[in-house]
Amino acid sequence: MLILLKSTSMKPLLFILVVLFASCESNEPFEAQITTEDIDKYVAELSSDHYLGRKPFSEGEERTVDYLVNELKNLGVQPGNGTSYIQEVPMVEITGTPQATMRFSSPKGNTVLNLGEEFVSYTERLQEKIEVKNSEVLFCGFGITAPEYDWDDFAGQDIRGKTIIVLVNDPGFGGEDEAFFKGNTMTYYGRWTYKYEEAERQGAAAVLIVHETTSAGYPWFVVSSSWGGGQLNLRPPDGNKNKAAIQGWLSLDAAKELFEQQGLDLGAEIRKARTPEFKPYSLGYTMDHNLTNTFKDDVSKNVIGMIKGSTRPDETILYSAHWDHLGVGQVVDGDSIYNGALDNGSGVSCVLSIAKQFAQAPQPERSVVFLFVTAEEQGLLGSQYYAENPIFPINLSVANLNMDGLIAIGPMKYLTITGMGHSDMDDYARAAAAEQGREILADPEPEKGFFFRSDHFNFAKVGIPALYAEGGKEHVEKGVDFVTEKRADYTSARYHKPADEYVPEEWDLRGLVQDATLYFNIGTKLANETNFPQWKEGSEFKAARDASQLRN
Repeated sequence: MLILLKSTSMKPLLFILVVLFASCESNEPFEAQITTEDIDKYVAELSSDHYLGRKPFSEGEERTVDYLVNELKNLGVQPGNGTSYIQEVPMVEITGTPQATMRFSSPKGNTVLNLGEEFVSYTERLQEKIEVKNSEVLFCGFGITAPEYDWDDFAGQDIRGKTIIVLVNDPGFGGEDEAFFKGNTMTYYGRWTYKYEEAERQGAAAVLIVHETTSAGYPWFVVSSSWGGGQLNLRPPDGNKNKAAIQGWLSLDAAKELFEQQGLDLGAEIRKARTPEFKPYSLGYTMDHNLTNTFKDDVSKNVIGMIKGSTRPDETILYSAHWDHLGVGQVVDGDSIYNGALDNGSGVSCVLSIAKQFAQAPQPERSVVFLFVTAEEQGLLGSQYYAENPIFPINLSVANLNMDGLIAIGPMKYLTITGMGHSDMDDYARAAAAEQGREILADPEPEKGFFFRSDHFNFAKVGIPALYAEGGKEHVEKGVDFVTEKRADYTSARYHKPADEYVPEEWDLRGLVQDATLYFNIGTKLANETNFPQWKEGSEFKAARDASQLRN
C-alpha cells in the first residue's frame, strides 16, 4: 500500500532515516573485498612485454613508474612524499667488461677459467680499469668474522692485496647443532653481501664465492645471468675505493678443479672449514684478471602513496614491494624479456589491491603507506635508500609488511613466515591467519637466507619490525607434494629467467587473494591501535628499535 505524505512531514523523517542509516553503517566493520580480478588485472599489465622487464634506468622503468603513479591516483591514494608520488634514488650504473678468462698460476700447473661458465666478476669501484695481478690466493673458509661465536676465518693471515676464495652460507648449515650459527637457518654471515663487506674490511684485492646450489638457494644460471651487464649501486661519495677490486663467484666445478690441481679435495676442505679449528691458508696460486668499466649516473625512483591517518598521522604502517626486475637480457628459448611476473609482479599486484581497499575503507587512525621500491634485484637498493633517507620518521614507523615473489598455485592451508621468531609481527600474523582458518609455520628452507633477500631486511636493519610471509607448504586441495613440486619447478625453470611470465590458465590467484586479505587485516589492526610491535629478545634487530624509540 502506498501512503502519500505531505512535504512538511518528509524532512524530519528523511533526517531520522539518514541518521539511523549512518549509525548502522559506522558500526559495521569494513571487510576487504580483494578479488582475483583485481590481481589478474595488475599482474597481467605489469608482466607484459610493454614494460620490457621493468629494469631501472630503462624505458621499462619510465613506463612502470608512470603506471604505478597513475594507478595510485585513480585509486584515490594520496602522494606519499609531500605533493609527489616519487622519491628519487640517485644511483650509478657500472657496466663492466671482464676479461674472458681468469688465470690461476701455480708451480704445480696453471688453471684458466672461462667467463660465464666457470666464473663471474664485477667491481663496485668507480674506476675505468681494474687489474689484479700476481695476487696470492687464499682459502678463507666461509669468510666470516663473528666474535659472538669466537669465529675468525682470517686469523693469522694478512689479507691485504690478496685474493680470497670463500664458501657461500655459514658453518651451521648441514650440522646438527641449532645453536651453532643458528643451524640450518642462515645467518647474515652466510649471505653473499656479507662476504663482500667483510672482504672490504679485510682489505682483499679480490673475493670469489664458491657457488653450490643447495647452500646458495639458487642455481648457477641465476649467478651468471644476474651479474652480467650493468650493475646498479647507490651513488657512493668515495667512489667505493675501499671495496675489493674484483668481486665474483666460482662455479662448484671450477672450485673443485682449483683444489684438485693442488692435491686437495674440496669436499674435505669444506668439512674442515665448518670446524672451529679451521685456519685460512694459501692455495699456492697467484691470480690474474682485469676488467674495464663504463659509468652512467642516473636517478631511479621509488613510488610512494599514502592514506593519511585521522588522529595519529605521523605514525605509519608501511607496505612494500619492489617493482623492478631484470629487463632485457640473455636470450633463452628465443625470449630475451625477463618479465618477472612472479618476481615481483605478484607482490606489487597484491599491494595495489590492498591500497584499493584502504582507499575505500573508513579513514585509519594511523597513516598507511604504500612503497614500491626500485633496484631490489641489484641488492635491495631502493629500500636501502629509503631506510637511510626516510620520508616518515623511523621511530614512528610502526611496522613493515613486505610482499615479494608470491607463488600463484591456489589457496594454502598454512601461512609461512620467513624469519619467524624475530618480532611481535608473528603474533599479528598468527591471529590474522586464524581468522582464515590457517596456522603459521616457520620457513621450511631457512638455509637459503630468504630473510636477507627481500626489502623488509633493510627496514629490519633500522629497527622497524617487519613481516615477510605467504601461503606455503600445503595446498588446501592438492596437498604438500603439489606445493613442493611447483616451487622446485619455479626455482629451476623460471626464477630470474624469461620464463617467469604470467600465464592466466596456469596461475591460480586464490592464494594471492588469501595472503593480500591477511596483510590488509593486519595493517588495519595496526593502523587503528596504539601499540608498537617490538623485536623479541635475542633478535639482532632489537637494539636498533630500542635506540630509535628512545627518540620517540
